[in-house]
Amino acid sequence: MHPTLLEPKITTILMSQESKEPIRVIIADDHVLYRAGVKAALSSKTDIKVIAEADNGSHLLNLLKNIEVDVILLDIQMPIMDGIATLPEIKKINPLIKVIMLTMVDDNSMITKLMELGANSYLTKTSDSEIIYEAIKTCFEQEYYFNSMTNKALLSNLKQRTPAIPQQLSPQDAQLNDKETTILRLMCEEKSTKEIADMVELSPRTVEAIRDRLKVKTGSKTTAGLIMYAVKHKIIEEL
Repeated sequence: MHPTLLEPKITTILMSQESKEPIRVIIADDHVLYRAGVKAALSSKTDIKVIAEADNGSHLLNLLKNIEVDVILLDIQMPIMDGIATLPEIKKINPLIKVIMLTMVDDNSMITKLMELGANSYLTKTSDSEIIYEAIKTCFEQEYYFNSMTNKALLSNLKQRTPAIPQQLSPQDAQLNDKETTILRLMCEEKSTKEIADMVELSPRTVEAIRDRLKVKTGSKTTAGLIMYAVKHKIIEEL
């Protein structure tokens, strides 16, 4: 085939790659140096763009009146309006915005509280830039980013309380088949949709459909709810 015949196809591919918009990120933290460090680290990622910074929750909410964002890195401890008070206000403005909470403290009860308020992940501020990048990407694409810290918090919380978790069906009523149980276990092990698809030999689209079906069967509204369901009903014994 003559080389010139390939040019339109090559041009089309390049245009489609260039037209893909980066994930829009806001960093809300009262420490200027921390914001600068995270922004500098993420600047090398072509699929992420830090579009704004805020030094407290009130400042952040004002920004959200005028700009659209995909993911927010939200510090828990800030003056004027902290991250705990800001989180539900963000979700009121736009529930589709993904919020990753940042803190210096690994606190199981706090993690669980924030996940129930709508947080999509929870990271310590000592997390390296690659972890932050992975969390942003995963939350944007799959709603939640679970790590050993969030999983242990959910498990600890379930051991301390009983049927307070908003599940509408008993394990007998759910009647999960082997494939659904396997996929739920893999989700609890922090596997991505693609990884799960490869492991169970299904397409990513089919895995997503099964995940949605699991939510309906178990009465869970979110992926976090599915994780809690799996622990509560001993589908997984230990995280």
